[in-house]
Amino acid sequence: MAMNMIGEVQLPATREAVWAMLNEPAVLKGCIPGCESLDKDSDNEFRAVATIKIGPVNARWKGKVRFSDLDPPNSYRISGEGEGGVAGFAKGGAKISLAHKDGGTLLSYNVEAQIGGKLAQLGQRLINSAAKKTADDFFDNFAAAVTPKV
Repeated sequence: MAMNMIGEVQLPATREAVWAMLNEPAVLKGCIPGCESLDKDSDNEFRAVATIKIGPVNARWKGKVRFSDLDPPNSYRISGEGEGGVAGFAKGGAKISLAHKDGGTLLSYNVEAQIGGKLAQLGQRLINSAAKKTADDFFDNFAAAVTPKV
């Protein structure tokens, strides 16, 4: 099953600050819902473990994430793949773009993903709803992380 998500988030920080945090494993680990570990293998590759519940399926995912097409501090592509045991597999990517807007940074994303296995049997509506909630939770957490502390 394939899915796409497009969105934007206004962040109260400079592009440079947002870029730095998008490339910081500790920040990303704290923002990704259910993330247990995010370990850097090289400058552009990470190993991740996350536990995610979608409908009746609760799975522990292990995967790899890669950054490519880097254009600091403007954009990059993130791609990855993971295995969730009996829950199935997921793979996909996202184009992330940063632009100066209203004294902060507008982060735009375009995600394409494919899932298979038990998760794919749950139905498009449930999967899309869970994916949107996960993305919303990530960006809420990320916005909090990049908000300057007063």
